Amino acid sequence: MDIINITIIDRQGNTLETEAPTDMNLNLMELCKANELPVQGTCGGMCLCSTCHVYVESEHDLPEMSETEEDMLDNAFFVDDDKSRLGCQLKITPELHGLVVKLAPEAE
Repeated sequence: MDIINITIIDRQGNTLETEAPTDMNLNLMELCKANELPVQGTCGGMCLCSTCHVYVESEHDLPEMSETEEDMLDNAFFVDDDKSRLGCQLKITPELHGLVVKLAPEAE
């Protein structure tokens, strides 16, 4: 599967149905930015900030969180232990077809 569907819910509750290529080594943060969603990705996807924090709303088997991602989420705002992930750490792969995520609130 070269194109998958991912649903992104913005901070106002608006739903965006996106198509994402699986053959370009993109991550979820890059997909959000490409669709002009308000995701900063300040560190450029290096897992050095939490400005691409999302809540995973669907029941997907995601890759294990790295220790670096866990540490970054420990310092983030509005973390949900069951749903929070960093978009830059979620590579767009065929296994993510049907994924639903919601942008986490921005830090105060």
